[in-house]
Amino acid sequence: MMATPSGSDAEVILLRSDPGPGPGVASVQGALALDLTQRTAPPRPRPRLARSTDLVAAPEAAREQVDAVVARYLAAAVEIAAGDRPVSQLLRHTVPEVYDDLARRARTVGAAAGSAPGRLRGPNPARPVVVGVRTALVRSDAVEASAHVRYGRRSRAVAARFEIVRDRWQCVALAWG
Repeated sequence: MMATPSGSDAEVILLRSDPGPGPGVASVQGALALDLTQRTAPPRPRPRLARSTDLVAAPEAAREQVDAVVARYLAAAVEIAAGDRPVSQLLRHTVPEVYDDLARRARTVGAAAGSAPGRLRGPNPARPVVVGVRTALVRSDAVEASAHVRYGRRSRAVAARFEIVRDRWQCVALAWG
């Protein structure tokens, strides 16, 4: 036993690459077991994300592209609703009813905070952060999505539906929870 600086007795096990003479000493310290052997096999591939909620099949590349569009749109919509971004940035990707509702929401938040939408707010505002987005392809031309949004220590949910309108994915419904 060796005395540690704190005064308590603890057993110290030196880690060596070769076990040396005699029986090998286990590379265990406390409850954490360390595996110091070299790995020669290549790493196993990670399992692909299964979308069990899709009602129709789509090519993987196209599906990933739709997911990226939906995630970017929801992140922008959350920032608009919080008053951090101008609503005009989503004009091309939103049907008029949803656009008007989003603009009204941004004006209401701006009026409550005493600032204009898209302008810098006071010091250290709680900025919204999209933590995760889940999508489900319900038709070949329709996607439903939900997002987990964190505002400081609080969380909210946003749900949306996207459809192909005039050869472009557009948000046709947006609900805040």
